[in-house]
Amino acid sequence: MILYYQTHSPFARKALVFAHEIGFAGQLDVIHHETSPTLYNARVYAENPLGKVPVLLRPDGGPIFDSDVICAYLDTLHDGRKLIPDEGEARWQALRLQAVAQGLAQTGIGLRWETERRPGHLRYAALAEGFTDKIEATYDWLEEELDDDALHVGHVALATALSWMAFRELPSFRERTRLTSWFDAFEQRPSMLATPLAGETHD
Repeated sequence: MILYYQTHSPFARKALVFAHEIGFAGQLDVIHHETSPTLYNARVYAENPLGKVPVLLRPDGGPIFDSDVICAYLDTLHDGRKLIPDEGEARWQALRLQAVAQGLAQTGIGLRWETERRPGHLRYAALAEGFTDKIEATYDWLEEELDDDALHVGHVALATALSWMAFRELPSFRERTRLTSWFDAFEQRPSMLATPLAGETHD
């Protein structure tokens, strides 16, 4: 299978870290593709009408996107412990944390537009402040609510989101001691070490 990837995308990295965690990364041909809302990538658009990565290309089926769906699909392909619990409260806790992590990364992307990527005269300070408030509130929530359960998809999503926030020098989570300790430990996992963030966004 082929994974359309981007070395500086938290969402693409999430899918690849997940693949490493279930022992599937060796079966993926990872191909980097530059994409952004202002950079048209015809190869990616041919597989995903949103023009975004990650995209998983399968030899026996249509392409799969986005990272949530790719992880769910990959979790059906191995015989080990599932990282997306099948049922019960564990399932909802994992999916809830995944949703928070995805929203955190998306809010960080929004903040970058309003503070760095958009031309200065088009930036909206009130929107940047609102994004910052959401990020800080999410860090506070994670400091209190982050679970210590067995590894699940929410943990993968959160670790890759936090790593990207630090990579882009967005508001720091490091004043939250419990969250920081958890992240520092997770970042030493082989799956994270094998998938470092690199590169700049091209518009």
